[in-house]
Amino acid sequence: MFTFLSFIPILVIILLLVFLNFPAKKVMPAAWIVCVVLALLFWQMKPVNIAAYSILGALKGFDVMLTIFGAILLLNTLSFSGGMGAISKMFYGITADRRIQALIVGWMFSNFIEGAAGFGTPAALAAPLLVGLGFPPLAAAIYALICNSTAVAFGVAGIPTLTAFSTLEANIAAAGFSDQVFRAETTAVVAGMHSLVGIILPLIALALLTRFFGEKKSIKPALEIAPFAIFSGLAFTVPHFVIAITLGPELPSLLGSLIGMVAIIAAAKKGFLMPKTTWDFPDKKNWEADWHTTAEPIKTQQNGNMSILKAWTPYLIIALILAATRLPVLGLKSVVQSWILKIPNILGVSGVTYDFQWAWLPGTVFILVSFLTIALHKMSGKQIKDSWTATFKQTSGAAIALLFGVALVQLMLYTKENPLGLSGMMTQMASTLTDFFGRAYPVIAPFIGILGAFVSGSNTVSNMLFASMQFESATMLGLPQVVIIALQCVGGSIGSMICVNSVIAVCATVGLKGVEGKLIRRTCVPMLIYAVLIIIIAYILIATGIP
Repeated sequence: MFTFLSFIPILVIILLLVFLNFPAKKVMPAAWIVCVVLALLFWQMKPVNIAAYSILGALKGFDVMLTIFGAILLLNTLSFSGGMGAISKMFYGITADRRIQALIVGWMFSNFIEGAAGFGTPAALAAPLLVGLGFPPLAAAIYALICNSTAVAFGVAGIPTLTAFSTLEANIAAAGFSDQVFRAETTAVVAGMHSLVGIILPLIALALLTRFFGEKKSIKPALEIAPFAIFSGLAFTVPHFVIAITLGPELPSLLGSLIGMVAIIAAAKKGFLMPKTTWDFPDKKNWEADWHTTAEPIKTQQNGNMSILKAWTPYLIIALILAATRLPVLGLKSVVQSWILKIPNILGVSGVTYDFQWAWLPGTVFILVSFLTIALHKMSGKQIKDSWTATFKQTSGAAIALLFGVALVQLMLYTKENPLGLSGMMTQMASTLTDFFGRAYPVIAPFIGILGAFVSGSNTVSNMLFASMQFESATMLGLPQVVIIALQCVGGSIGSMICVNSVIAVCATVGLKGVEGKLIRRTCVPMLIYAVLIIIIAYILIATGIP
């Protein structure tokens, strides 16, 4: 009975969000209320504990919201200063072909932001850039979500995968493995899985783009550009893999995307592998109703005097700050992480403590750079006011969904703290799937990672929740732990395509409302393709004994 009860909050989200198309700002509070009732009646938790864990979740949700707010504020600041107009003009100047623009911005630039910032920011930054180039907001959101996957496992400074390793230290020791060897082998397998599928992911995303948003509703325009799309995949995945197996998980996404961006921009300018015809969306007057923004559109100011370097400087500053504070070799990481505002023992519940690492959060950097941009771009008082007003309007609905969504995750996790000695909802769900699949466990392993990312909005959190369970399941079933943990890490990263937090963030940045369910349904297709391909790779590795 408790197993079924554990799934109910997730089923509520799927039913209301995906099938009934309710807005996320209504779905997440409803799912939280259901979870509260279950925790009270069946796990018999104390009301004060439920309230404390929920408040802790809401406060952690504020961390995410700060990043979203900062990303949107920076976008609006650049939009009203004229910087975004200059950036858009630069991308359009490379080529007018929407397919190439999608590969440069939605694929490679998104991977760069994942390596520089992570935590849901890539799609939230890439999608508005695509809209600025003339993409329908819905198309930009879908493409950005699909491409925000391959680079996620190593993300900013390798945090998602390193988090999995940190939770597995006791498991690895108990199994008699070398921690260093296990980390190296798992990093190589994660990199290999992502790199192999990442070669064709840009083409898959383009096929969906032309099928749903092209005038002829066909994948043929995507196939016409297949050589350049595959080249774009290789331009990122080859350095991504080489850096991972030589330097470890901290730098593959950041450096791989920088190398790849230079390569595909140079190739596009020289016409290398470029198609003979240029593809575009239908005329705007023929767009379907839900392709458009439902929020007040942001007016991108044009500034003919602004140089490309000046327009890009805010993003370059962000990349430098984040890279400098994330790379352990520079010694700033521990310093920045030590600047904490602490709320101990929330509502008097021992151990329920919120640590606000304000200097570590990407959102703080975004806000800081937004202020610097005001001075750098010499913005007027009206431009500043308009950018902040637009930001608050865009983030109000997302805030409700995020605060309740993260509160729900925390409450589901901490239902393990109950007087009956029952397992928590998260553990109940994962254990049930393990028992059911048995030796076919590799089939379900990535989907456990996807589930964690879907409900938490984070590959890092998914790994934190399920890596240990996945390791022990592999041990009990006699399966190679390296492969199963790699499936968890990769599953959590491709779950970023459909996770509620990312969908909410992207919708907020491009001004879409009430289409979250449609976005998830569309991105489920490439997510499932990705999952099937890494499962096949996993079985090949298991059959050949590698590693």
